[in-house]
Amino acid sequence: MIIFENSRDFAARLDREDPLARFREEFNFPLDKRGRSPVYLCGNSLGLQPKKAVEYVEEELANWGKYAVDGHFHSERPWISYHRLATQGFADLAGALPHEVVAMNTLTVNLHVLMASFYRPTPDRYKIVIEKGAFPSDNYAAASQLRVHGFDPATSLLEWAPPAGEELLRTEDLAALLEREGESVALLLLPGIQYYTGQALDMAAICELGRRHGCRVGLDLAHAVGNVPLSLNDWAPDFASWCTYKYLNSGPGAIAGAFIHERHTSPEEFLHGWWGNEQKSRFLMEAPFRPAKGAEAWQMSNPPILSLAPVVASLELFEKAGLDALRDKSRLLTGYLRWLLEENFAGRITILTPADAQGCQLSLIVEDGSRKPRDVFDRLVELNVTGDWRHPDVIRVAPAPMYNSFTDVFDFAERLELAFAE
Repeated sequence: MIIFENSRDFAARLDREDPLARFREEFNFPLDKRGRSPVYLCGNSLGLQPKKAVEYVEEELANWGKYAVDGHFHSERPWISYHRLATQGFADLAGALPHEVVAMNTLTVNLHVLMASFYRPTPDRYKIVIEKGAFPSDNYAAASQLRVHGFDPATSLLEWAPPAGEELLRTEDLAALLEREGESVALLLLPGIQYYTGQALDMAAICELGRRHGCRVGLDLAHAVGNVPLSLNDWAPDFASWCTYKYLNSGPGAIAGAFIHERHTSPEEFLHGWWGNEQKSRFLMEAPFRPAKGAEAWQMSNPPILSLAPVVASLELFEKAGLDALRDKSRLLTGYLRWLLEENFAGRITILTPADAQGCQLSLIVEDGSRKPRDVFDRLVELNVTGDWRHPDVIRVAPAPMYNSFTDVFDFAERLELAFAE
């Protein structure tokens, strides 16, 4: 067990002993500002750019120039199967079988596509459960699905809420909600990590509760993938999806990932598009639809190669670093951040994220009555610290183990002190 110390020398020693320290050089960092180096702790919102992503995008631009349409079959990485370059990496990160995952679309598009398969309401079972304070896009998607099927979100969209006066969700409250409402619930649409608080939810228990009450289960893993351990094949939700531009460092709006559990194989369950047709007969251009194996059958159109190239580049870095090593560093890195905040800012900062959250993110609330929380955040921005602000009063920071250092964490604590003082 490491005994933390409140000194730059200690942080530097941890960096020297860090087996993943070399990966920092694989990323491009923002510019210095007013003589201060960047402290980038916003991987929960947008990961830094891997240098290899630049290389891979430039390669595909060159292939487009050299081969034109023949790039689909004859380039170094043929575009017809390019999405499969992400398959093993996604499977490893999701704890899934390779045929259960696919790179396609973007997160909310995937949620709609997958709900078209797995939200099949009846007059008696039609409600959707989300968590209170869900990410707005999930709320919008669930509410619009209800309206499309003729139901009123005001009565049919149920919220799993924390106890009165608390911020964190309790699994026993979800269980109680389903005991009351379960016979009318068609779908649970819940996150792996709650975006605002940073709380990691018990995904295995959520999936089990859904099965017990006859509900389909979908997981939004935007803040979980590449961040905390996942075992989707074992937990067996019906579906899941995730964006890749946060902890997976694939760039703004990059192609997302999707999981469909292997028990779902019927082509009548999903919407069809030509890229979901089996590859060997795809270019015969004929009916009927012949579904590809597993999750690939849910594809609609050919993937955007220039958007997928950074995903492939980043997944290669994850493979080299190793998930176990990344998780070990993440626990230590965020643990050091938590310790510094508790040591130096007692009475001024409250950490909303529970100590057993497992992930990178800490959600901070400024309690010092002499400073407005937003003023503290704005001063951090001036000091070249990048976190993010979430209304009404939360500052989120998330040191990413692939590229953040222990010195970054120490620098954040120092600059936070300046933000309070000035």
